[in-house]
Amino acid sequence: MLIKMSMLSVVFLILSTNAQAQTSEAAKPAREPVAMVAGQPIYEDELLPSVAPKLFSLRSQEYQIKKQALEPLIDQKLLEAEAKKKGISTDKLLEQQVDAKIADPTDAELTGFYFGQKSQLKGSFDEVKVQLKASLKQAKIQQARQDYYAELRKRSEVAILLQPEKVEVSYDPARVRGNPKAPVMVVEFSDFQCPYCQAVESTLKSVLAKHENQVALAFRDFPLTQIHSNAEGAAEAARCAGEQGKFWEYHDLLFGNQNKLDRNGLLEQARTLKLDEKQFDSCITSQKYKAQIEQDEQDGRRAGLNGTPGFFINGVFLNGAQPEAAFETIIQDSLSATRTTQKKPLGR
Repeated sequence: MLIKMSMLSVVFLILSTNAQAQTSEAAKPAREPVAMVAGQPIYEDELLPSVAPKLFSLRSQEYQIKKQALEPLIDQKLLEAEAKKKGISTDKLLEQQVDAKIADPTDAELTGFYFGQKSQLKGSFDEVKVQLKASLKQAKIQQARQDYYAELRKRSEVAILLQPEKVEVSYDPARVRGNPKAPVMVVEFSDFQCPYCQAVESTLKSVLAKHENQVALAFRDFPLTQIHSNAEGAAEAARCAGEQGKFWEYHDLLFGNQNKLDRNGLLEQARTLKLDEKQFDSCITSQKYKAQIEQDEQDGRRAGLNGTPGFFINGVFLNGAQPEAAFETIIQDSLSATRTTQKKPLGR
């Protein structure tokens, strides 16, 4: 009897699940066309390949505008909270903690500043000295205030919940440098023949070294074949080296020898790593990874990419060979967001 009841329960569950699925499908809004041409519809998702980069750029600009407006508001709130604790006004607080501690510029500083800006100044040193003194002191005060705001942030709990536009970008676990379970994953779309991609390599290595176990790097191919004739072949070769467990070693050799990306150069790099040359040669000849490389490129374009190098840091886009500080800003925001999420009590 128990068996019969279990079977009936299972049948009921299946029928119920199917009904729910049908109801859910029926509840979905119909796919509406944006145009009709000779009776054939054109849908909005068909526009994405051509408009995705522009839309992504606009959303990124929107985030930057909001962030620029948010930063001074955070500083003001911190200042007000600190002033309230001390029982004084915000102006008095800044005067005591910052402005009063800034000394007047010395004659040596004024002279150096004058000769550094001489081409943009009108008048002799004596004629503009008073003006220079006021300007230089004001600049010092502004910098000191920024430092004070930074100190207030360190002493307070500031959680920035405003997040930039994010794009979910997958990656190949076989081509990850660093801890694959790191809280921050940098997905790089790159071209082995691109000089800017080569230039950013030292920055990436520095970032990984600085954030060991916190940041990892995943590599994806984006060969710009129209301007880099050897880029796709190099991408194939790197994957072939990966078959023998040497993807990253070969990757480094390619960026270190961008003048050796023709077939002979690719084979030379394989010999340097003592790869099985016959297997490697057969692999690159077959172009067995051509479809995967093209898929990487398509995924990159769908994510809004149109050049190299391009990075998605936990889904946040960073375009071009940016300085380390640009990577650091996004990485720190991502780590901060992770810590904030981890602190949240269950059920919230």
